[in-house]
Amino acid sequence: MSAKADIGLIGLAVMGQNLVLNMNDHGYAVAVHNRTTSKTTEFIGGPAAGRTIFGAETLEELVAELKSPRRVMLMVKAGEIVDAYIEKLTPLLEAGDIIIDGGNSHYPDTERRTRTLREKGIHYIGTGVSGGEEGARNGPSIMPGGEVKAWPSVKPIFQAIAAKAGDGTPCCDWVGDGGAGHYVKMVHNAIEYGDMQLITEAYQIMHEVLGMNHEEMADLFSTWDKGRLESYLIEITAEILRTKDEDGSPLVEKILDTAGQKGTGKWTVVDSAQLGIPVTLIAEAVYARALSARKEERVRAAAILGPGPGAAGSASRPVSAADREAILADLEAAVYAAKITSYAQGFMLFREAAREYGWTIDYGAVAGMWRGGCIIRSAFLSDITEAFEANPELENLLQAPVFSGIMLEAVGAWRRAVVRAVGAGIPVPAMSSALSFFEAYRSARLPANLLQAQRDYFGAHTYERVDRPRGEFFHTNWTGSGGSVTSGTYDA
Repeated sequence: MSAKADIGLIGLAVMGQNLVLNMNDHGYAVAVHNRTTSKTTEFIGGPAAGRTIFGAETLEELVAELKSPRRVMLMVKAGEIVDAYIEKLTPLLEAGDIIIDGGNSHYPDTERRTRTLREKGIHYIGTGVSGGEEGARNGPSIMPGGEVKAWPSVKPIFQAIAAKAGDGTPCCDWVGDGGAGHYVKMVHNAIEYGDMQLITEAYQIMHEVLGMNHEEMADLFSTWDKGRLESYLIEITAEILRTKDEDGSPLVEKILDTAGQKGTGKWTVVDSAQLGIPVTLIAEAVYARALSARKEERVRAAAILGPGPGAAGSASRPVSAADREAILADLEAAVYAAKITSYAQGFMLFREAAREYGWTIDYGAVAGMWRGGCIIRSAFLSDITEAFEANPELENLLQAPVFSGIMLEAVGAWRRAVVRAVGAGIPVPAMSSALSFFEAYRSARLPANLLQAQRDYFGAHTYERVDRPRGEFFHTNWTGSGGSVTSGTYDA
């Protein structure tokens, strides 16, 4: 049997099937395999009927269908299943062949797999794919990393099927070595957590403080989507708020208020703690989901502690039309400023991760890859790309001229929005934590001097002085009986 397929794909769930159809639309013949053979048969006889897509009942058949160098893409659940398929595929492949992991694998696993397969002469690519079902079918954002020698062999396929930004640039480029591609996808997902949390906080303020109905809220989000907050998530929020249940009531109010998560947000927070980077908004978004999941406990707590003044069912305070417009203007500014802060934190994490793990990441290119196809696609990502193009060594997005002016202009409205929410008993963990970060980040002096004094008092951890050079450490015998022995000085 002569090889006919340009690429093979394993895993025919919704993302896998749609990626295969997308590849075939762009002229690539695809061989497919699924652990459950019936799923392969149904796909070949259904959506793939009449196309140059070939079903394979076994991995041996799949590999035999592939042109050299063989390219095999895994679209399976992250974890042990990926390792199991790699173990089965490796004996069937030759030096120079390529295995691609398109799932949400944890980046240390991708680092390990890249090293292990390199020793066997097989190239490994760990690539983030974002955009959900629609993106996979019509053009996702693709974030590949791993063995750079393999990039020329997959670049034409990936850039053909990827979404295109407004200027026609494919939303796909090489990210970096080892686990860099999956790391970027991990942080993408975490930023997505933050964006979604900010939107839900704005929704709760609109609904429970201002008493806006669902049509009014949908109209406002549609308006926001035509301005500087233009984004996929804002767009679909308007659509969700307009959607009615069978009885004509807003469907969103019938949905249980417990949020799920699949791990990428948590991985980001854990890694940020290890690297000492304060991604505070993302962390609060992750913890907000965790708190929402404790539904039964929250119901019991509400019976004991009572709902806050802004809780569902309580009367919202009437406001005049003019006041409402002013409050909503403040809210829009607060959401935008908090969003900028979240992305600034995410790129801080990228910079430190690149330093720690030895990656070279083009930060402007990362933002460019997110301009289309992915869940966090939005208008202002072009501004991030331009900021890094203007200054590749930019220390922090908040220092970029395009953003610093916006932040200074928005901070008053941001404060007012947070104060109103707190006064109404509405939790705004993402919005308020981002504000605290911004205020601290632009403070030349923080109260950590007192904290260091406390550490030295109880643990002889020493401190530096403002009137001496950095790197000199001192200890005070605060009690008169502590002596001069000090603890070792280091940062964990």
